Amino acid sequence: MQTTKVGSFSFSKARRLTHRSEYERVKQNGITQRGRLLMLNAMPVENSDPWRAGFVTSGRLGRAVVRNRARRRLREIVRRHQHELRQGVWFVIVARHEAATANYGALEDEWLRLARRASILL
Repeated sequence: MQTTKVGSFSFSKARRLTHRSEYERVKQNGITQRGRLLMLNAMPVENSDPWRAGFVTSGRLGRAVVRNRARRRLREIVRRHQHELRQGVWFVIVARHEAATANYGALEDEWLRLARRASILL
């Protein structure tokens, strides 16, 4: 049996937006796509080879357990689709209140739809 090596599916911290200034830069200079469950802000970045992602789950979403679950699901969705993303793009996914009760499939469908509209998928 022959196996083909696919690129790594790890999602290192280097692939995440970690500073407030990075989030604000994407929000101010990027485009916004809104959906029922999520909001996606995306911005092309010059001289930035890899894509980078940020996740926002505010207190309006629910208590810490609910926010962390939503954040884990969103990270997993991006991790699974990372090989379909354009290089040189920074994006922020904001979970809306309805995302707290949505199942994984609904979140994934919504993210893929918004990502296509924002042209960040290959």
